[in-house]
This record gives sequence, structure tokens and C-alpha cells, in this order.
Amino acid sequence: MNRNKDTLIGFLIFPGFPMACLTSMIEPLRAANEIAGKDAFRWKLVSEAGNRVEASAKVGFDPDVSLEDCADLHQLFLLSGPASRFANPTVSEGTLRRLVRHGASVGAISGGIFPLARSGLLTGYATSVHWCYEAAFKAEFPDLDATEDVITIDRNRLTASGAAAAFDLSLNLIENTLGADIATEVACWFQHPLVRGEGVTQRRPTFAAESTQDMLPPLIAEAVQIFSDHIEDPLNIADVADAVGVSVRQLERMFQKTTGNTPLGYYKSLRMHKARQLLLYSKENMIQIALAVGYSSSAVLAKNYQDVFGIHPREDRKKVNMFRVRDNTIVPSA
Repeated sequence: MNRNKDTLIGFLIFPGFPMACLTSMIEPLRAANEIAGKDAFRWKLVSEAGNRVEASAKVGFDPDVSLEDCADLHQLFLLSGPASRFANPTVSEGTLRRLVRHGASVGAISGGIFPLARSGLLTGYATSVHWCYEAAFKAEFPDLDATEDVITIDRNRLTASGAAAAFDLSLNLIENTLGADIATEVACWFQHPLVRGEGVTQRRPTFAAESTQDMLPPLIAEAVQIFSDHIEDPLNIADVADAVGVSVRQLERMFQKTTGNTPLGYYKSLRMHKARQLLLYSKENMIQIALAVGYSSSAVLAKNYQDVFGIHPREDRKKVNMFRVRDNTIVPSA
């Protein structure tokens, strides 16, 4: 533990960043300082050019410094949506690399992993990827080590999958700096029920009411995992039933009871949610998206997409593009 000097942390915010991710990191650090009776942590808000940044909730933030004025930082975290890019990538990505060369740790929260990965600083490192960005991240960065863990700390790369995970990452920083007792007290202050460390997998929705994947019976969870592993190359339901050791009829009854859906309907919903991730957060065209979720044509994809979401995929993408903030790239609809 480092108990002798404070840690200066920068939060690099992009237009449209999720505000909850910022407060989920800063508030535990603030509380730790108060409990410890000293400023063990200090922080600065950073934007690429030092200009005012509006969060996704339309709340404006005035950064303390620009990215080029951050040479004194010990750690820097990127907070953004998945489409966020540097306005001047050559200069800004060079600044990030310079910070790392001078000993700073870098990381990202939620969609902030996308600009960090585009800078090349996640090459050779594992990173946490929020389940809703997983398909888009793997499509853009197929060679990177994307994990389902809530937080991932790989040497001097620190990533968290979302806002609640950012709180866990801050608790980890507090424990390493001030000790486990203060980290636990901070968690209790905020009624944070479980202190999650590395190796904890994200909870995912099952697309059924009042259920998450970790709540499923073992046999159904096994079938769901098989479905998840065969999005691009779909299996017959009979093959899945055989793999988990039951008849098709038994599997159908168990799925209906557990999820309120048939195995085939659940499988289609799972594939369509993957398609929607690619639609919203990647630049893949409709044919590429169709192939990625196991359909031979975009027409078949569109029909199933409308069945699940009630909207044509091109219209869904067009609607999202209307709300993309300045400096984000419009995603093609073809």
C-alpha cells in the first residue's frame, strides 16, 4: 500500500460521457479522504482541449485542464460513449502514450475503452467490456483481450465495465492506498452491498422478467451459454437439448417456466440483442451485422429485428444517429 503520498487522478471526459461513471469514481475517493482525515486522493477533470463538455444527461462540466496539461497525473481514466473519438487523435493519443512512458497508469470506464483501444494502449492488455458493448468492441478490436469481468486490472491498465463497476474500481484504489478497513467503511457509507474485486463476472439480463443470468437453474444456464457461444453459427434446438442431456420437449417446458419464452424464441432474442449492439455501437453495415448473428441476408435480419424490437433496424440506427453528440461519427445505415 502507498500510504506516504497522495494520488492525483485525471478523468478525461468526452462529449456524451455517462455522468454516473464519473460520480461513481469520485464520491468513494472523496469519502475515503474524509474518513482518513487527509487528502490521499486528488482529482482533476480533463477534456481534450480544456473546453466545456456536456454529459449524456445534458449536464455541462467545466474541466480543470486540457489533456496536454496533465503531465503531473498518476492515473488517467477515459469516460465516453463507444462512438467517441479524439478531435486531434495524432496529438492526443501521443499525449496518452507520453503519460504512460512517464509512469502514469491509464484506464477507462464503460464506453471509454473504445477511444483507449483506438489509441493502441490496450494492445497486449486485458480489458473489461460492458456486456451491451461486447459485440461492437469485438467487431472493431478482434485481437484485444476483452473480458466479461466487472473490473480488470492488468498491470497499469485499469478498466471498469460500468458505473457500479467504477465504484468497485475506486474501492480497489482505496484499499491499495489506505487499507481494507477504510475501503469497507466507504462501501458501508454508500450502502454498497458487495465489494467486488477482480474476477467477478458481470450480471446479464436474461430477457425475461425479474431474472438475470446468474439466477437461472444450472441446466437452463448451460443452454443459454451454448446459445451465447453460437451466435454467428446457430445450432438447432435439438442439438442444444442433446448437449444438456434432456429432450427437446423437456427443454421447452423448462425454458417456458424459467424465462416465459421458448428456447427458439429466447435464442432469437439473444441474437437480436447482439445485432442491436452492433447496430448502435459499431460501423458494421446491415449485411455484416446479419452475418455476425447467423443470418444469410439483411432481409431476414430485419424481419426478426422488427419482431423483437418493433422497429426496422435501419430506422433504429437512424434514430440513434439523430442523438449522437458533436465529434461523434455518424454510423452508416446501409
